[in-house]
Amino acid sequence: MKITRVECHVLLVPDYDAQACSSAQDDLVVQIHTDEGLIGIGETDTNPWVARACIETPGTHCMGLGLAEMLIGEDPSDPQRLWKKLYSGSKMTGRRGAVICAMGAIDMALWDLKGKALKKPVHELLGGAVKDFITPYASLLPTGHTLADYRNSLVTKAKQAKAFGFTAGKMEVCINGPYSHNNIQAGDDKIVEIVAACREAVGPDFVMMVDVAYCWPNAKQALNVIKKLEPYDIFFVETPIDIDDLDGYAYLHEHSPIRIAAGEWQNTHWEFLDLADRGKLDVLQPDVGRVGGFTEAVKVTQIAADRNRLIVPHCWKSGIGIAATAHLCATTDTCPFIEFLPSELSESRLRKELVKDELRLNHNGKIALPSRPGLGIELNMDALRHFERHAERK
Repeated sequence: MKITRVECHVLLVPDYDAQACSSAQDDLVVQIHTDEGLIGIGETDTNPWVARACIETPGTHCMGLGLAEMLIGEDPSDPQRLWKKLYSGSKMTGRRGAVICAMGAIDMALWDLKGKALKKPVHELLGGAVKDFITPYASLLPTGHTLADYRNSLVTKAKQAKAFGFTAGKMEVCINGPYSHNNIQAGDDKIVEIVAACREAVGPDFVMMVDVAYCWPNAKQALNVIKKLEPYDIFFVETPIDIDDLDGYAYLHEHSPIRIAAGEWQNTHWEFLDLADRGKLDVLQPDVGRVGGFTEAVKVTQIAADRNRLIVPHCWKSGIGIAATAHLCATTDTCPFIEFLPSELSESRLRKELVKDELRLNHNGKIALPSRPGLGIELNMDALRHFERHAERK
């Protein structure tokens, strides 16, 4: 089997909100075509126009080659070998950032292809499942342009997620710092008030996480607020400070009464080594697409296992990424939850419509292990073409 074409689809919802703290409004979907008619599917969570350029742009010398041109004619059955080829051939322009994200979509598609060719789900190819089911947490981003609307929206979504059968949820309390939703800026006391309201809404038996989107300028200020969150039984606080402040994360590891989580932006397992060893993160959050695909994500899970840390993958895109995340979780002992953006509680039509027959909760709030070959998902091509046309008009 040989790769004949790498096809990139930039997608955009027609009503996207540039002020929203949500990357579920656009996407880059990669399809890798073969001479035997099999097609692998992948996606990545970064600027889709930039990632497409990383794939389609030709190179001019052996250290700055284009990703697509390095794949044409290759046998897709060995994704690890191809990852090394792409990484080495693009080192001058890549190594981190958008090129690694683009490689993540490619790697995801290659593993999907391999699974389809062998008629096995990806988790079997990654070493086999170590659990009988996957536990998702509902990732809840509220709407609203005022603090009151934001709070009410989050409380309502938390109640709805529990009613849908989720046993865990992450409250996106993004009302301070550089990535506040719709430029809402409120004091630390309001963060605590919103968390308290969410805990009251879901009750004591619901596992609750909190994401504050890098809101505090330093670890000591973050710690002051985190201590005030302790009474609300928080499983982890996500990205309290700038991701480059590794010493600050180490300080929080030593002093915080709540686990600290981060890693959604990290590219390659080497950056996770920094987070784990210098930053001492309690919870590592690789995004399968951003970290460089399954080939790199598996290495991150080993980093966590070797250091007795948890893996709770980031996933804020479509049913493609959710499926990929589920396969990774199935093979990982140290992964208690995966992030799951419920389509019913998402404002993004792309999240709702891009994938047919996506993974669903059972009555116990779990997800059954994927059993179909590859990622086990099918694109809704009508929806893909619809969102692609809107992206072309931008």
